[in-house]
Amino acid sequence: MTDASIPVVPEDGQGQEQERRVLDVRQGLFHASTTSDVSGYNDMTWYVEMPQASRRPYGGWYDGFVDRLRGLVGDPDEAISSVVVDRGEITLFIDRAHLAEVARVLRDDPMLRFESCPSVSGVHYPTDRGAELHAVYHLLSMTHNRRIRLEVTCPDADPHIPSVVATYPTADWHERETYDFFGIIFDGHPALTRIEMPDDWPGHPQRKDYPLGGIPVEFHGATNSPVHERRDYNS
Repeated sequence: MTDASIPVVPEDGQGQEQERRVLDVRQGLFHASTTSDVSGYNDMTWYVEMPQASRRPYGGWYDGFVDRLRGLVGDPDEAISSVVVDRGEITLFIDRAHLAEVARVLRDDPMLRFESCPSVSGVHYPTDRGAELHAVYHLLSMTHNRRIRLEVTCPDADPHIPSVVATYPTADWHERETYDFFGIIFDGHPALTRIEMPDDWPGHPQRKDYPLGGIPVEFHGATNSPVHERRDYNS
């Protein structure tokens, strides 16, 4: 079922039917390939889904907001790849080459005025081929009391996204954390170094391909044993 599309009706029974693309099908809480899943959810099947572009009208202030933004960027069809309204929230998928331009427009235009970027988050979808790494920017307009998300993708083979620190200085540490944990390189960042892990730490711990367990612990000579060597609470 990977990469298939399935229609999903919103949980609240409102709004248009939202199509979702299935990126992966998983068994058990931790997607364990052995019987050593100690969560108690060994028989659970669940889906990693990505909501697809929404159809207009989006509802509320979303339509006017999208029209305003599209009218201010140089190539809106190239800059904004899709608009997703899901669970009452709006996310704009932005082409990474246009991220800096879109961020400046969102901050500076008086009709938009998203002055603040409170958070930058990373996500790793190993089965989203060609777009395995996602950076999610949460933007806040204090002037208009509105919130939006920008989502930008890049492939594992080329993990580069332009930094928005020049527009949103508060993104400084958030981009460093996203680099630290996911390996996304924010081009133009003033000092892109690790912020949580030691400078010589191998790999990026929140990626899905990072080893689960078995990592030596540096305190008092202790070690963290691999998952399959731990106690199985279902026995």
